[in-house]
Amino acid sequence: MRAPDFWWPSTPTFAARCLQPVGAVYGTITSRRMRLAGAVPGKPVICVGNFTAGGAGKTPTAIALARRLAALGHGIAFLTRGYGGRQRGPLLLGHDDPHDEPATEYTHVDVGDEPLLLARYAPVMVARDRRAGLDALLADGGVRPDVVIMDDGLQNPSISRTLSFAVVDAQTGIGNGLCIPAGPLRAPLAQQLPHVDALIVIGSGTAGDRVIAAAAAMGKPVFAAHLEADADAARLVRGRRVLAFAGIGRPEKFFDTLEKIGAEIVQRKAFPDHAPFTPAQIAALEDEALRNDLLPVTTEKDAVRLLALTAAPHLRASMAVLPVEVVFDDEDGLRAYLARALPEPSAPLLDTGT
Repeated sequence: MRAPDFWWPSTPTFAARCLQPVGAVYGTITSRRMRLAGAVPGKPVICVGNFTAGGAGKTPTAIALARRLAALGHGIAFLTRGYGGRQRGPLLLGHDDPHDEPATEYTHVDVGDEPLLLARYAPVMVARDRRAGLDALLADGGVRPDVVIMDDGLQNPSISRTLSFAVVDAQTGIGNGLCIPAGPLRAPLAQQLPHVDALIVIGSGTAGDRVIAAAAAMGKPVFAAHLEADADAARLVRGRRVLAFAGIGRPEKFFDTLEKIGAEIVQRKAFPDHAPFTPAQIAALEDEALRNDLLPVTTEKDAVRLLALTAAPHLRASMAVLPVEVVFDDEDGLRAYLARALPEPSAPLLDTGT
């Protein structure tokens, strides 16, 4: 899915107004569902979601929180729906060295791209039925997490949460403030805020300020953060002429990051979020890079989908991957907030790396 351009102006366009009645119905249904009581789990559950459809940075934020919780001594496991995968689950992806590809028989076709990325850091339970997935995760004798991080699912009421974070992209905020399909909101902001304990706002921008003000009016803490490119990958692409391609919620964020670290983007290709690459698309990318002597560069999430394809050996061999990390402006404040909200940890399951 690629979000329509008319979602993002702060003032709704004619197209958005035409769809507003449908969005109102969608938002009302979602708001009512969010008020349902969820099952109380046997372990703390932290939800990392967002108010809007895609592109805010939930998965890198979930990884960032997991690394900080591991530093506090907690054992972490992830729970995710596995968007885009054909398996319903529950199924468990094991934990491998965070610097290697996850050693699993599953591919993005089975479980989606995000679970494979998360599995580099901690065990991941993939389940469309999140309650069934949580039950299976906690019943598994080989995985004993102190804390379960649920990637997405803010609007899913099936599980009661210890903490719920809403991730906000400061550049886009909540767009025109309308609900799907008229705008990006999954439910009206005023109806979602009571279900959130804190906001994580990535980047800066007036669109994000609007959401921060609404949260502050309700006494919600806000943690500012920004994206930082991996230093080694940044050195590889700095000063190079690149072909940048990405199939994420907001490819523009990836392109902006490349330019900030000094890459010269000669060609940029945006694909729909989670969409599988076709042989024709791969051939076109390879041909473009070779003809113009460009370095192909993509995101970690896109690389996960490419690594499983036998049709892309040349592209995989020549491309650079640019990982990004969510860095919090007030690291001490965030860690203190997490420590206050959670019980004392037992043995950690997650390798934080160096």
